[in-house]
Amino acid sequence: MEGNDAAAVARARTGDREAFRELVERHSRHIFRLAYRMTGNEEDAEDVVQETFLRAYRGLPRFEGKASFSTWVHRIAANCAIDLMRRRLPREAPLEIERADAERPPAFVQEPNSLSAPERRFFASDIRRRVAQALGSLSPMERVAFVLRHFEGKPIAEVAQALDVRAGAAKNCVFRAVSKLRRELAAIGPEMP
Repeated sequence: MEGNDAAAVARARTGDREAFRELVERHSRHIFRLAYRMTGNEEDAEDVVQETFLRAYRGLPRFEGKASFSTWVHRIAANCAIDLMRRRLPREAPLEIERADAERPPAFVQEPNSLSAPERRFFASDIRRRVAQALGSLSPMERVAFVLRHFEGKPIAEVAQALDVRAGAAKNCVFRAVSKLRRELAAIGPEMP
């Protein structure tokens, strides 16, 4: 796929809009997933995707090809998402897990086999809500690092490139994110990673 990206980038640099559209179609789903996991909602994720590809199109002449196009566009998306979250930071405080809920584990931790299908769906949605809240407690850099590493499966080297830091700093960022998430999600049950 990287060979296809290189050819499409070369054509897009000459003004071939169809080639850039190929790049957008090839990478937009991954960028949307990253943006959604970072922002927490569809509308913001769509805005991030649009801004990402607008910046990529404008920056195409400066793309040096040191990293793959995929890594480069992920970096742009991460920066767009961070920018969006920073703009909203003063207006929106991070969500907090309610203390009462945090101190008692959900029923499925105690008796998973005794729950009906609707109860399992309810507790699954509760876990998703708690994970989203826990992700909201991370700094933008930690969230980008965590999402790229653990949701997107990117190697540390690509996470570092996306964050524009050294590999050791990226690894440390992922470690801090995992540590914070473990603390935030400890109330769900001991089997959390």
